[in-house]
Amino acid sequence: MMNIYMTTGTRSFMDTVREKHSKEQIIMMHGEGHTLLLHETEGKSVFQSPRKYEVISSSGQLEHEGFFVFNNIPVSDEGRPVFEHRFSKRAELMDTQPGFVAFRLLRPLESDTYIVLTEWKESSYFDLWKHSAAFKKSHEQLNTKEYADNTTHIFTSASYITTYVAKEDDE
Repeated sequence: MMNIYMTTGTRSFMDTVREKHSKEQIIMMHGEGHTLLLHETEGKSVFQSPRKYEVISSSGQLEHEGFFVFNNIPVSDEGRPVFEHRFSKRAELMDTQPGFVAFRLLRPLESDTYIVLTEWKESSYFDLWKHSAAFKKSHEQLNTKEYADNTTHIFTSASYITTYVAKEDDE
């Protein structure tokens, strides 16, 4: 089973953590006023106190250079099966989009906030995706009364997006 662990901190401290574990698949990214390390592994975390997630759906390979979008979605315990079913089907609509790199649906292991993680070659490709027919198709059910009536109970609070940039030559 694949897991993703994340930790945040200052750039200099994150540099030392990543250097200490250079044999691991760790991606350093910057945004929102801090540096984030993302460790994707079938093993244990190398971080002291990480946020922990199980990868429940994925496509593509995460790269060390790109634009990362984290759609953070708080979901109630009883809403988890419905949420997971709906979101696991969306990845295939992104796979063929220009600039798409990777997708991960992350189930939180110690919180209620799922992360729908996408990686794009750069932010302009994410903008293209947001205005594409495939995006509209993947989100069309969100604008129906039936969806609102059947899903309002599954979210514990509003979702929010965080973005990060990873660049090899910047490291």
